[in-house]
Amino acid sequence: MHINSDILIIGSGAAGLSAALRLAQDNHISLISKGILQEGSTLYAQGGIAAVLSKSDSIASHITDTLNAGSGLCDTEVVKYCVEHGAENIQWLLDQGIEFTTNDSNHEFHLTREGGHSHRRVVHATDATGKVIERSLEDHTRTHPNIDIYEDHIAVDLITTEKLGYTDTERRCLGAYILDRKSGEVNVFSANNVILATGGASKVYLYTSNPDTSTGDGIAMAWRAGCRVANLEFNQFHPTCLYHPKAKSFLLTEALRGEGAKLLLSNGHRFMPDFDSRAELAPRDIVARAIDHEMKRLGEECVYLDISHKSAEFTKEHFPTVYKRCKKYGFDITREPVPVVPAAHYTCGGVVTDMNSATDIPGLYAVGETAFTGLHGANRMASNSLLECLVFSQAAVNHINSQLEYPLMPEIREWDASRVTDSDEEVVVTHNWDELRRFMWDYVGIVRTDKRLQRAAHRVQLLLSEIDEYYGNFNVNNDLLELRNLAVVADLMIQSAIARKESRGLHYTLDHPEQRVEAKNTILTPVNYSSAISLSANRA
Repeated sequence: MHINSDILIIGSGAAGLSAALRLAQDNHISLISKGILQEGSTLYAQGGIAAVLSKSDSIASHITDTLNAGSGLCDTEVVKYCVEHGAENIQWLLDQGIEFTTNDSNHEFHLTREGGHSHRRVVHATDATGKVIERSLEDHTRTHPNIDIYEDHIAVDLITTEKLGYTDTERRCLGAYILDRKSGEVNVFSANNVILATGGASKVYLYTSNPDTSTGDGIAMAWRAGCRVANLEFNQFHPTCLYHPKAKSFLLTEALRGEGAKLLLSNGHRFMPDFDSRAELAPRDIVARAIDHEMKRLGEECVYLDISHKSAEFTKEHFPTVYKRCKKYGFDITREPVPVVPAAHYTCGGVVTDMNSATDIPGLYAVGETAFTGLHGANRMASNSLLECLVFSQAAVNHINSQLEYPLMPEIREWDASRVTDSDEEVVVTHNWDELRRFMWDYVGIVRTDKRLQRAAHRVQLLLSEIDEYYGNFNVNNDLLELRNLAVVADLMIQSAIARKESRGLHYTLDHPEQRVEAKNTILTPVNYSSAISLSANRA
């Protein structure tokens, strides 16, 4: 089947949905969602959106805080652009009917403060901001006549003129091959422009706060299509994920620490002042490393987060989601400390884009966690992620709408599965998936060494070889595609980490503990990168 539209958007979080709604006024949109429309990282974002909305705050202060958190690697022009467009994007959300928490006294926004921020500037909807945004945008998207939604679909690969062998025409992205997860059929989705909004790749780690969909699909597909990637060694670990065998991927929002929650050892000692003058409000990399250090030093399985000194009424009012979820697992945060551990949370690097969210390939854009804009540098400051989704999806929309005409669409071959069979060895996928996530956690985690990284590099090359052979011989399915993408992104992360011979931001290595004077991005280019994945001979 061949489906044509003006714009193909792959991903259905805040970045994808906001782009779809803004573009749909004048364009026909095909929106791809791997699962149900609302399932993605946005849904689980508790904290909020950082924006300058108070008279006591300033654009200059938000810029300075972001630059400081990024450890010298933020692009100052990008940071300035993003921060300056914050308030208007909050207004756009308000125009969509989204309601943020306000103060009872004056009905102005109730703003919280999180790690790295010098002011209260995080607008939120209690502690379920992502859920409120995602569901509201979903409602608008489902009822829009110009948006066709394809749930339970996963992208296989991007279609470009280069991959199709059209060497005498302009290099351009033409669409993507998309797998219908229910029918098993791979269809052609062609479009004048493609937006990657597939989120990050934290599922590459054994322990993560992210949903199962965060498998680096957009980054891997863009790499295979010939796009550069940057700074993939910077993987943010959220310091406080609830430690409980049944509490899969549940975060205790950073806003808890913003409102005075303390981190404690099992003996009750508050340890963060020993590591940083900002204590619990230090940037996430510092807090996560401190927790990791104390756990390893003491042989503890977790540390504890305590907000019990606040009134029960205050905690229940401001953190109803956290209170109810912890209560479900037997913890009353109003009366006792709760066990927490760090977990992989955010991919700070990604597909290289310009200020218009355009990638190296004309017609292909990347927004949100998939992209490398230069905003986050070596460490993302809390609640700048949803801001980036909104601001740079708006930038992509403006650039797409400014295009007056497009080249004629060349013929696109259908997906060829005539020379592959159904697999009778699914255990290979399961085993490789488990091995990948375990060695990434052990060797490319919060604290790294040269030896650990080399071990990881050796193992990922073996996995890539096995996966490539498997991919070339069997029909594709969701698990295989996710594993293939995760392995590619893991390889890129490892090579990026090996290349950085210093400790900066989220990349901390015992063999190179000092930070170099000159700050440089780590940029990988497919044409000169040893493990670029070739298109299998028996595929389209």
